Amino acid sequence: MKAVVVNQAGGPEVLQIEERPIPQATTDQTVIHIKAFAVHRYEVLTREGGSPSVKFPRVIGVEAVGEVYQPSKNSKLAKGQKIMVVNGGFGRAFDGSEQEYALVPDEIIHPVTFDGSWVEFANYPETFYTAFGALKTTKLHAGQTLLVRGGTTGVGMAALVIAKAMGLKVAATTRRKERSQMLLDMGADEVVIDQDGKLQTNNSYDGMLDMVGAPVVSDSLSHVKRGGYYTTIGLLSGEWIWNNFDPFENIAGKYVTAFDGVDINDEMVNDMFKLINDNHLTIPIAKVFKLDEIQAAQEYIMKHDRPIGQVIVTTD
Repeated sequence: MKAVVVNQAGGPEVLQIEERPIPQATTDQTVIHIKAFAVHRYEVLTREGGSPSVKFPRVIGVEAVGEVYQPSKNSKLAKGQKIMVVNGGFGRAFDGSEQEYALVPDEIIHPVTFDGSWVEFANYPETFYTAFGALKTTKLHAGQTLLVRGGTTGVGMAALVIAKAMGLKVAATTRRKERSQMLLDMGADEVVIDQDGKLQTNNSYDGMLDMVGAPVVSDSLSHVKRGGYYTTIGLLSGEWIWNNFDPFENIAGKYVTAFDGVDINDEMVNDMFKLINDNHLTIPIAKVFKLDEIQAAQEYIMKHDRPIGQVIVTTD
């Protein structure tokens, strides 16, 4: 089988394709046949050595869709069953998605009902699960208002279409006015321009999902109603710490949390895919690459002016 191995930190050239034997299932680890996966910007950071917990050599990539190739001795899954894998150490503590087959702990393999192509299926695992889990955390119900800050990110677009399917009224932000119509076409009820870290609106909302993070947190919270929920799920700014933060000014009467996507379970996955299947939810795919083109795929994901949408890699 082909595996993309990073032996040392560096640029795209360290993504080297090697031939390896297909692994064998164990008592509680199943071999999956990976069909496709999404590429993420933070995986580039990992490749460059920015994730100290990841030790090389490593096959990176934190999510995949595919089918069961060889079930473990204790697995309840059947050979050929459609599955997804996301996080749980995948591509970090042990080898991940950038290969044709992977040996994966049973507890992080989730069976899924989905009738689309492998490329379409690969659009969902981490991006949609993050958006879906964050929306659940934000505790809104049909008819309430939601602001998605970072509306043209993958998670932002997923949150938009999921929230609309849940019956919410959704505002989405963008820093580029020319992208407003795209958000409206995807179902946004309102588009708010994010200019120099300030939202160009006086409106406030029942809930907010924030993909930008620390530098704009005070501005974000100023647009959440008293009694409303603020959930941070991204760090587009690259900053982690809330500096010079006054809790009485910013969060009095409001509920603040973060969604980290760590606790993934079959019930949530099934609920998410029922919503996806019932409402035909999707977000744009910018470009599809082959596994042999992994270097180009990781370079493409970092381009500033590329088309909006996810970057998918197939193993076919």
